[in-house]
Amino acid sequence: MTEAESVLWDCLRNNEVGVKFLRQHVIGDYIVDFVSRYGGLIIEVDGGYHSEPKQQESDAMREEALERLGFHFLRFSNEEVLYETDRVLDEIKNYFVPSTVPPSTSP
Repeated sequence: MTEAESVLWDCLRNNEVGVKFLRQHVIGDYIVDFVSRYGGLIIEVDGGYHSEPKQQESDAMREEALERLGFHFLRFSNEEVLYETDRVLDEIKNYFVPSTVPPSTSP
């Protein structure tokens, strides 16, 4: 694990978001950084090489394949996890909070 993945894992395994996560979990042909089966959330922590065009293309194909299986993604950079940990945890928590916006109605 990278330093950022280790920091995030410490938060997730200590139940700071209130949902159980697995790390380095195999789903189909892929290994994801973190996944919660509750809500189908995959969290990826991306290093600098993820900004390379070939890697972005590979990431997009991988994400699309996993979304077809019903998963949703949150991606964070190493820097976000290391220097904005509270904001990252809030974003993860917010994923699991039901929307308070009422459904739109047609006239």
